[in-house]
Amino acid sequence: MKVEIWSDVMCPFCYIGKRRFENALQELPFKDEIEVEWKSFQLNPDLQYQPGRNIHQYLAEHKGFSIEKAKELNNYVTDMAAQEGLTYDFEKAVVANSFDAHRFAHLAKKLGKGDAAEESLFKAYFTEGKNISDYDTLVQLGTAIGLDGAAVKQALENEDYTKEVHKDIAEADAIGVRGVPFFVIDRKYAVSGAQAKDVFAQALERSYSEWKKENTTFTTIEGEVCSPDGDCK
Repeated sequence: MKVEIWSDVMCPFCYIGKRRFENALQELPFKDEIEVEWKSFQLNPDLQYQPGRNIHQYLAEHKGFSIEKAKELNNYVTDMAAQEGLTYDFEKAVVANSFDAHRFAHLAKKLGKGDAAEESLFKAYFTEGKNISDYDTLVQLGTAIGLDGAAVKQALENEDYTKEVHKDIAEADAIGVRGVPFFVIDRKYAVSGAQAKDVFAQALERSYSEWKKENTTFTTIEGEVCSPDGDCK
């Protein structure tokens, strides 16, 4: 059963939602039958990297409130992340456009490293204070998860996977995604936001039960057969 997750690298609730979803899935007996596919989404497509500009300033300007209010909100999210075992350091976070990071994630997904790429991007942005729009940074992240560095660099320089990112974003718009994280389970159920672990578990259990029934129930047209005991009729 497939679970598609739309997210943006710069979305603090997306990393929290990822961890809560994973924790819920880990406790379910059918976890090995779940395929997770990450999808691209951009909260601010026009955002550009500006050296020296921190996340507090960006949030204050973007939302139109004070630096103090921005810090208060970021501290709130930091505490929420800590409850999931995640370390957020907004003092180091580098404000940058996430489009190339999404292209990198698509390359990794094609090579079977999609989840590892998402995890490395989130950690790079929220914990390590790395510029996720910088090609050298993305090459380093790719190498760390087992990708060929030269291949990553070539894909980035050639603008590979641009169409794939745009396709994900257009698909999100078509199905009504207005914020991330957004989890689509078996194209039947959706979970919006960094919900509690129990919410994810309940949604997965319900979806899996229906999916299993649909994929194991069928109508048989009887005919002549041979059984393992040698009886043919």
